[in-house]
Amino acid sequence: MSVALPVLAVTLAYVVWRTRAWFPALVAVLAMALVPALVAPLQSLLARPGPPPMAPDTGFYPSGHAATAAVAYGLCALLLHHRLLPHGCALLNAAVGLGLVHQGYHWPADVVGSWCVAVLLLCAAAYAISRSSRRTSSGTARS
Repeated sequence: MSVALPVLAVTLAYVVWRTRAWFPALVAVLAMALVPALVAPLQSLLARPGPPPMAPDTGFYPSGHAATAAVAYGLCALLLHHRLLPHGCALLNAAVGLGLVHQGYHWPADVVGSWCVAVLLLCAAAYAISRSSRRTSSGTARS
């Protein structure tokens, strides 16, 4: 979170400065706000124990850290529209997931579950942004 959120903040500032469009940035902020709103209840509901160093504690599925990273970096790739960014985003998130598992913070399934949550949020954000840009471009085409 200490890296992913500042990277997203810089990306949002750049996109708003470059395009003067606030709606994609608002969608991104909403998507990020939905990460803990979805992950925390799932963790409480499922109460899955963590790997051995964390064993008695529960609430590890899905991984909030992996979900935050996946949504933040995914939104950056979505907003910047560069063809290589999705590949870099996937590699970066794979590294985050592997790091979480390797350090003993999460089981592999915790990370995969968080990626599933992230895909849902990113698809919803992409849909909202594309609908907005279609309306804007069709509205200016008529004027």
